[in-house]
Amino acid sequence: MTKMNDDEIQRACTTRLLLEQITDKWSIVVLCALSKGPLRFNEIKRRLEGITQKTLTQCLRKLERSGILVREVLPVSPVAVIYSVTPLGRTLEKPFFALFEWTQNSLAEVTKAQQAYDQREGL
Repeated sequence: MTKMNDDEIQRACTTRLLLEQITDKWSIVVLCALSKGPLRFNEIKRRLEGITQKTLTQCLRKLERSGILVREVLPVSPVAVIYSVTPLGRTLEKPFFALFEWTQNSLAEVTKAQQAYDQREGL
């Protein structure tokens, strides 16, 4: 690991908020759900077991505000809204899918390490 100079440290601090916004657990799975194409709110919710309506709404708004997703209101009755990934959001697919694949491939090893730690610490 290389040492960071003061300017690099400052830049890292300013990007921390964006990193927090795009790498929380729901943002990653929302982007994965939308990677195959646009979806309506309830379709997204059905695909993401355990997410509440409030949490999904907050996540979608946050990603839309950051330019990662776009929300489109369809002129039908009743009104329908679909969400899709923007070109900027598409640039996250490769690193997010790599991270997702890593979690799948490493889950057993991580679980084993956690159990060993818990044993050592008496947890």
